[in-house]
Amino acid sequence: MPDIVVTDHADKGRFEAHQGVVLVGFAEYQLTDDLYVFTHTQVDPAHEGKGVGGALARGALDQVRAEGTRQVLAVCPFIESWMARHPDYADLNLRAAPSGPVD
Repeated sequence: MPDIVVTDHADKGRFEAHQGVVLVGFAEYQLTDDLYVFTHTQVDPAHEGKGVGGALARGALDQVRAEGTRQVLAVCPFIESWMARHPDYADLNLRAAPSGPVD
């Protein structure tokens, strides 16, 4: 199975996952000045259970992190649950509890 490549298609408001030339999934978002608001994620049914969703989430969030200017608000249940299972992305999550001492 070829590697999954995730690219941002800002003109469509979504990150797309491709295996070779085949579109296998996408994660739609809306932008604000401070946020990527992930609204919907979809994986082609023929590719479900093959790691596409996880690769898509990781690839999209890695690109958000690399940009370095926005946090993530996950309205999409898939992205929200994926982030909850991957605490190394908590710094991007607007809903994550702050870490460290609290007065």
